[in-house]
Amino acid sequence: MRTTATLAVTAAALLALTACSSGSDDGADPTPSTSATVEVPTTTPTDTLALADDEGNLARVVETYTSLYFAGEGEPAYVFLSKRCKAKADPAVFEATVEEAAKDYGPGHVPKDVRATVSGDMARVSYKVQGLPKFDQQAQPWTREGGDWKYDAC
Repeated sequence: MRTTATLAVTAAALLALTACSSGSDDGADPTPSTSATVEVPTTTPTDTLALADDEGNLARVVETYTSLYFAGEGEPAYVFLSKRCKAKADPAVFEATVEEAAKDYGPGHVPKDVRATVSGDMARVSYKVQGLPKFDQQAQPWTREGGDWKYDAC
């Protein structure tokens, strides 16, 4: 995004420079031979950086949650659930589910190719689970609560 903004500014500067230097010595009205359109970015560089930070932070949270889940770390993984999911999942049942996943599949199944689409406090995350393609995710819902990303696919 930074590159797009830089290119747009550079193109605008060159266009302005060309317009200022084009003239005619014979007194005739100059007519433009080409028209140029400069694309104006819809987000500021600060917005773009914030969005990239959001997506990067969310990817790290997804990696941590998934690693805890397959390592059988139920109690720490439960912390990553949204309020809505916690209301539906008894902590003891969740912990037992996570422990069973660790027994069945073992640890070390980290997410790869994590891609997040963030819109305000909601996000959709897609990723592949290393060694377990049946657990690959497409548009998995996550929500931001109190500034922290939480798993919301319950």
